[in-house]
Amino acid sequence: MGGGRPEKGMPLGNLTSQFFANVYLNELDYFVKHELKIKYYIRYVDDFVILNDNKEILEFYKQEINNFLKNNLKIELHNEKSRIMQLKQGIDFLGFRHFYYYSILKKNKRRFLREKINLIIKEYKETNNYERLMQKLEAILAHVENCDSFNLRKKLIENLIN
Repeated sequence: MGGGRPEKGMPLGNLTSQFFANVYLNELDYFVKHELKIKYYIRYVDDFVILNDNKEILEFYKQEINNFLKNNLKIELHNEKSRIMQLKQGIDFLGFRHFYYYSILKKNKRRFLREKINLIIKEYKETNNYERLMQKLEAILAHVENCDSFNLRKKLIENLIN
């Protein structure tokens, strides 16, 4: 394994890790909403977004949040992933790219869904379990209907038919 310092953090792939991340970062939520009084803040597990039309205010928030995380929770913002950007460029959050009036599924997620549907179809051909097929497909379609995805849903359904 090498003699270096072990990496800090936790794998967020399982539900237990997600639960503990939410519990641990509850203090951050309180700080952001009640101390900094940030109006447009949303967090899901370890990802969060703050909206404001003033770049200087966002820089201030970023510094205050990073100080809070370091001093109180012994963690810090990721330098490369913590960015201030204009909403017209789109914000990546929870697998979607969000703009002012619409959201789209990120490219890597579209590719992942196509591959997943191919696996679901393969499983269906092996098991002939129509109910299981429909459960899995409905879950995928429900997920992508949260964004502007008419053409994507159409392509996914065409893949099923062909």
